[in-house]
Amino acid sequence: MRITNLDPLPFNLLFERFLNIERVSLPDIDVDFCERRRTRVIRHMADTYGEDSVSQIAAFGTMKAKAVIHDVGRALGMSFQDRASIAKLVPANDPKIHIRDVFAASEELQRRYASEPLIKKLIDVSEKLEGLTRQASMHAAGLVVSDGPMTDYLPLFRGRHGEQVTQFDGPMVEQTGLVKFDFLGLKTMTLIQDTLDNISLEGKEPPNLDTLPFTDQATYDLYSRGDTDGVFQVESSGMRQYLRMLKPSCFEDVIAMLALYRPGPLGSGMVDEFIRRKHGEVPVVYPHESLEECLRDTYGVIVYQEQVMQIAQIIAGYTLGGADLLRRAMGKKKAEAMAQQRSVFVQGAAKKGIGEEKANEIFDLMEKFAAYGFNKSHSAAYAQISYYTAYLKEHYTSEFMAALMTSEMGNQDKLLKYISCCKDRGVEVLAPSVNYSHRAFTSHGGKIVFGLGGIKNVGDEAIQEIVSARKDGEYVSLFDLCTRVNLRKVTKRVLEALVKGGAFDCTGASRQALLCCLDQVVEKAQKKAKSGAQTGSLFSLAPQMKVVQEKLPGVGINIPDAALEEFADDVKLQNEKEALGFYLTSHPLQPFTQQIQRLRGMTLESLQEAGGGAEVHSAVLVTSVREVLTKARGQRMAFAQLEDLTGHAEVTFFPKAYTEEVQALLQSDTPLWIDGTIDPKSQEETEQQAEQDMDENGEGQAPLREIKILGSRVRTLAEVCQTNMEPVLVTIPPDRLDAQSVASLKRILENHAGPVPCEAQVLLDGEYWYHLALPPELSVTPGPELDRAVQAWARPG
Repeated sequence: MRITNLDPLPFNLLFERFLNIERVSLPDIDVDFCERRRTRVIRHMADTYGEDSVSQIAAFGTMKAKAVIHDVGRALGMSFQDRASIAKLVPANDPKIHIRDVFAASEELQRRYASEPLIKKLIDVSEKLEGLTRQASMHAAGLVVSDGPMTDYLPLFRGRHGEQVTQFDGPMVEQTGLVKFDFLGLKTMTLIQDTLDNISLEGKEPPNLDTLPFTDQATYDLYSRGDTDGVFQVESSGMRQYLRMLKPSCFEDVIAMLALYRPGPLGSGMVDEFIRRKHGEVPVVYPHESLEECLRDTYGVIVYQEQVMQIAQIIAGYTLGGADLLRRAMGKKKAEAMAQQRSVFVQGAAKKGIGEEKANEIFDLMEKFAAYGFNKSHSAAYAQISYYTAYLKEHYTSEFMAALMTSEMGNQDKLLKYISCCKDRGVEVLAPSVNYSHRAFTSHGGKIVFGLGGIKNVGDEAIQEIVSARKDGEYVSLFDLCTRVNLRKVTKRVLEALVKGGAFDCTGASRQALLCCLDQVVEKAQKKAKSGAQTGSLFSLAPQMKVVQEKLPGVGINIPDAALEEFADDVKLQNEKEALGFYLTSHPLQPFTQQIQRLRGMTLESLQEAGGGAEVHSAVLVTSVREVLTKARGQRMAFAQLEDLTGHAEVTFFPKAYTEEVQALLQSDTPLWIDGTIDPKSQEETEQQAEQDMDENGEGQAPLREIKILGSRVRTLAEVCQTNMEPVLVTIPPDRLDAQSVASLKRILENHAGPVPCEAQVLLDGEYWYHLALPPELSVTPGPELDRAVQAWARPG
């Protein structure tokens, strides 16, 4: 039927799970499309079945606890602060909570209700309005089709942009008997298409994904390494951990992992049991010998709803339609229905020669796993998309990463993470360029060119103007660009952002010179445009005097007092971060990379999976600090935003830890070393939100967590490097073992003498590592200076 592109036969995907003669309700048809093309699909449906027979579906927003308090408070004339003081008592991570539950749990709310008439009225009215429909909107994906005019079945209204929308919501639409489709715009489908387009632009033949076999070992190695940044459904830290344990070796393993990585199976120990059975650590056993074929791919563990149906068919002679009704009854846990089904199951098993005790044992096992079982057809279809993204990442890395970064262009945290991933894989991300960049990130010769759309304050109109005008040749200077583009679209603000982001570095001028001359360049370009517009006037007949001036390279005009030298590194990097949202060409922590490894520093990204109360020891940069006074005693405390090479976090310093020394360090621009613990509250909120998300959409993809740290101590990273006595490890290349080279290394170590012991390692015969403890007189002072000197020595010339 091509509802998905996956052949159901090799993977035992049962059509009866989708539709069978005993099923009363029609199934939903969910299809994922490239985000950019979803509107074309809806247009196709209207053209095929008729405008009056296709409609989008309404969604009704209701007044939930927190929102109704704000709405009623606004109607009562309360200030935002007064409304917020009550609304904040409603937990943000529980959308199903009611005002009466909040009232019962909050002594503060009870006290204010009793003592403040306005608060009493606010709560009383809010309780009466809670749960009522607040507004009608349009479902993000739903579409309904009828065999005649839609108004024969249900009422309609016009959406904000003139769309035809049902006045019934999804469940009510189903009751009319119409077929409902979910047409989802899935970002990953856009990512795949953009990757294939990038491959074509590089002059390569893109793979035909429809015929791609699921047998590529390199792709399974990528899963097994947990190198899954950007790979559909398996990007979270927890999933990576299980992939490294599982080491998938076939497509069935990927299907199973997507089905198992959900709160129920994780909490029950099913995942660990599955992994142990795969690796032969525990024997694979089957509930009955006749079930071996059905459960072989999952090592005897019941993972899928389809397996529950097959077991009922094999053991008790159910039809697959009847087995689907059994599965539904097990999922709903209705005692009366279950007792009736158990009787039918035991009787059916007896007809196949299976005793009552064994039949009841199998039924109990099915009942246990039915609560966790996942739809294999859904998991297999998503596993296919996951495999495509993993395959493309492994075999077309730069093209895939360019498309991935384009898909996350507005998310600075994700961009920073993926740029770090590129560096780990040896893929260079080049700075943006007015001569080579397009709006999107692009792949060129195995490198990635930063997209102009990733620069703040540079809009699509400006980008189109820049890209269009350079068809006549590359821009040789800032002035050259300004004379060739429409300066009403490429404004001074846009040009400043381009300079700070490094997009004019290709002209050869320093960023300081370009910013210094920007006003004069724009002014002269505007004058030139005006004079060009006056061609043919009386003024153009007058003889023109040619004034020869030496032009500044890359700037394009002459300004005698312009500062030609480049900004200091810290100013240049700060400007770059202002334009891009992060450091690209370098980072203040970059020189400390080896030292952070020596100190066993934790990356902020790695803290995503750390439990509440877990210790934190990380090298970071402070990006902002907010001081507040405690309500009780008026003591100062602070919230600081942190970043490293992998992500962002927030640290809280309570008054006891917020000493004058900590205050000074947080206000400095120097790299710091933070000690603390994960805030248990943020961990609980994240777990509840992730569980809720996975329960709602069944996709097992936890969101990026906001990391919150409770700080206990801060020091400069340089100080920690120099005082931590963990030995410094120097790697000696095999070709640098001659006496002269070793003597040169010894001089480097002596020039950086200090208290920290030094060790060396060397790889010989391409197989054996030799580890050497160097004498005490070669102890060193660790830091970026020593690391740079040793790296230069190891790679002479």
